Amino acid sequence: MYTIIDIETTGNGIKGNKITEISIFKFDGAQIIEEFTSLVNPQCPIPAFITGLTGIDDNMVRNAPTFSEIATDILRLTENCVFVAHAVNFDYGVIKEEFRQIGTDFIRKKLCTVRLSRKLIPGLHSYSLGKLCSLVGIPIIDRHRARGDAHATVLLFERLMGIPNAEITFKTFLNARSQEATLPPHLPKSVFDAIPHKPGIYYFKNKKGEIIYVGKAINLKKRVLGHFYDKSTKEIQMCNETAYIEFELSGSELIALLMESAEIKRLFPKYNRAQKRGPKQYAIFDYEDRNGIIHLAYNIIKAVPNPIKIFYNPTDCRTFLENICKEFSLCPKYCHLLQTQGACSHHEIESCDGICTSNEPVAIYNEKVRTAIAYMKRAEKEVRIIKEKGRNPNENAVVLISQGMYKGYGFIDCQLEISTLDDIEAFIIPQKNTLETQRIVESMLSKTKTFSLQS
Repeated sequence: MYTIIDIETTGNGIKGNKITEISIFKFDGAQIIEEFTSLVNPQCPIPAFITGLTGIDDNMVRNAPTFSEIATDILRLTENCVFVAHAVNFDYGVIKEEFRQIGTDFIRKKLCTVRLSRKLIPGLHSYSLGKLCSLVGIPIIDRHRARGDAHATVLLFERLMGIPNAEITFKTFLNARSQEATLPPHLPKSVFDAIPHKPGIYYFKNKKGEIIYVGKAINLKKRVLGHFYDKSTKEIQMCNETAYIEFELSGSELIALLMESAEIKRLFPKYNRAQKRGPKQYAIFDYEDRNGIIHLAYNIIKAVPNPIKIFYNPTDCRTFLENICKEFSLCPKYCHLLQTQGACSHHEIESCDGICTSNEPVAIYNEKVRTAIAYMKRAEKEVRIIKEKGRNPNENAVVLISQGMYKGYGFIDCQLEISTLDDIEAFIIPQKNTLETQRIVESMLSKTKTFSLQS
């Protein structure tokens, strides 16, 4: 037994979307055995553009029942039935959210007539309800109203059931393991099935082949599937536009992050927003106080006249400065790691030789600070290599940092002997050093071992 459903809504995404009209046809595979159609009071204003599309305005729904008043009818009609709709995840998601808001669970098996049509009537230019019905000769009366669209979907569904071998397709789609009901309406299942459980980046493309989103993942298939389960407005809109997915393996999360950043900067896809504003920069700097003591400190880069080393979050900046303080026996008070008028008392750093208690001569302390500064500047000039897992067991991935700047990444066969910078550079895919990639690399440098070569 099937319930073929269409709704009209206020159009504010799933969680803010309220139903203004609903139509349900109970269908036994041969004929309609019951119908329920009703306007619904959304208890909020209907936007003008929605009224322009559907003709439903605030006056029409003022005296209509609320969703909670018709919820019992919906539950009764759909009980033990397959929930069928054109682009089913939208209708099902809105109705499920309406039930959630009144404290009721709503779980039904689903079938999508867009996906069924793509499988059983392949090769059409469009699978929108209007164009699909026009192509196969199904009349739609009262388009963009719940009853008109629902009744047209009944006729389409009946036509699909009559196609040879359709029964096999229906059974496959209803199999809980098939994930057919979860996938976007225009995405072929074969495309999703080809995505591996490996690290990499992925591209969502629309029907025109345009890239609308670039993402990265440690597990590509799991992350892509996560988009389909996400019910935020942006995710629903993006998934509804997605008709194809491409991917590229990276071997590791670091390489995936760098690949993703480069592609977002190159393509600026419609649904990528996170990297369109650059990260804030912080820097370590030095200055001499009135007593002639050289201080090390950190601040946002705009407030730093001569930065020694740049970071992309204050935590990494402070952690690095703490390590410098320990390594060169500096005073945490004069490294601005604590605020005190007296002697230092940092809970982790106990290497101070007494500059803060006048037990260490200023000249000796300042020489240690200058040595630390020279070390930091020298480290910035080193060629550093981050080694990561490759895309397969037979290769390694490497990231090249030269003079403190990200130069690119590459993949090297494990059997090759690499001993010089020239050997590595031959495999490097050159990349732009942006604020985002620099932040990614700096963060990884603080967490992983590297090997260095002098440039």
